[in-house]
Amino acid sequence: MTSLDGFSKVQLEDGVLRVTIATAENGTSLDGEGLVQGAGALEAVGDRIGSVLLVGEGPNFCAGGNVRAFASAPVRSECVAEVAGVFHDFVRALDAVTVPVIAGVHGWAAGAGMSLVCLTDVAIGGPGTKLRPAYPSIGYTPDGGMSWTLPRIVGDARAREILITDAVLSGDEAVRLGILSRLVGDDVVQDEALRLARTLAAGPTSSYSGIKTLVRDSRSRTLAEQLDAEAESIAAAADSPVGREGVDAFLEKRRADFAPVKETQD
Repeated sequence: MTSLDGFSKVQLEDGVLRVTIATAENGTSLDGEGLVQGAGALEAVGDRIGSVLLVGEGPNFCAGGNVRAFASAPVRSECVAEVAGVFHDFVRALDAVTVPVIAGVHGWAAGAGMSLVCLTDVAIGGPGTKLRPAYPSIGYTPDGGMSWTLPRIVGDARAREILITDAVLSGDEAVRLGILSRLVGDDVVQDEALRLARTLAAGPTSSYSGIKTLVRDSRSRTLAEQLDAEAESIAAAADSPVGREGVDAFLEKRRADFAPVKETQD
């Protein structure tokens, strides 16, 4: 795995763009440098990746913002606004990605960490994983899109309860609510997330892109409009190199090999 030029916290290997969003420094709080590099890398290599993997380096996935830095800032509102601006630039870049976004969520995902989990397509945790909004505990309100994503995952009423009571969610409960996708052993969370990211990166990228586009655009469509969009999308997929390989492999009773046709598309 190698770093991109000038990007120490972003690596690209086997089609997987790995972004470090927190490190052991400052208590695994959100890493601004990693966010800036991640947003820059997504813009620079977006058409050359097959998946995005969010990782935290340290005992936790991400324990939230650096509260000590907030407290020591000359003007706290300016400091927090700047941090939120950097964070939200990354969130916008991540939301625009058309490839699968995966997270290996070990330890705590609190505050901004939980916001990032809610943005992923697949989030893998362990029995020891815990999630918490954490904003009310310091008298703050959510950022990173949590007030938008969480209601869409768990429903408005449950989201209000989780946010207002600052609920601590176990790994099991987070899976039940749909915030985490599944649990594996605590010691293999990151390995399993990387394995999945590599598998998806080698898969039918154009199909994943179409799925994510349909789901994203459904936010503002009626069912009738969505049906029209689905018909157009599946018809285009049927005549694409990836779609042809998938159907041919099915009929020939073999495993589809999307790598050659993806290279042809590129």
